[in-house]
Amino acid sequence: MNTVVLVLAIILFAIAAAAFVISIFQFAGKGFLLNNAYLYATKSEREQMNKRPYYLQSGVIIAMVGIVFVLLGIEVATQLSWMSYLIVTIIALMLVFTLVSSIVINNRKK
Repeated sequence: MNTVVLVLAIILFAIAAAAFVISIFQFAGKGFLLNNAYLYATKSEREQMNKRPYYLQSGVIIAMVGIVFVLLGIEVATQLSWMSYLIVTIIALMLVFTLVSSIVINNRKK
């Protein structure tokens, strides 16, 4: 295995590990809420907001980002070109989940 490939794979796995740690904090409802609905809300809206569904949404998305980086690391390390299709599929599922969960959260607020 080439040194450059090994270093790139290690970097990708490290990014995945960081994403999983952040995801765990989001699932636990701890730390800064990494969600656009929270980031763009005014201070008074943030205080009244039920943050739990947004923490859950962010946790799932960040965990999926971690999975993508793990698969990218595996693809780089093993040179399996078919992994790209799996990665694109997971990214598409991530987009669908984001849209559907945002709609569900907004419908529950009303």
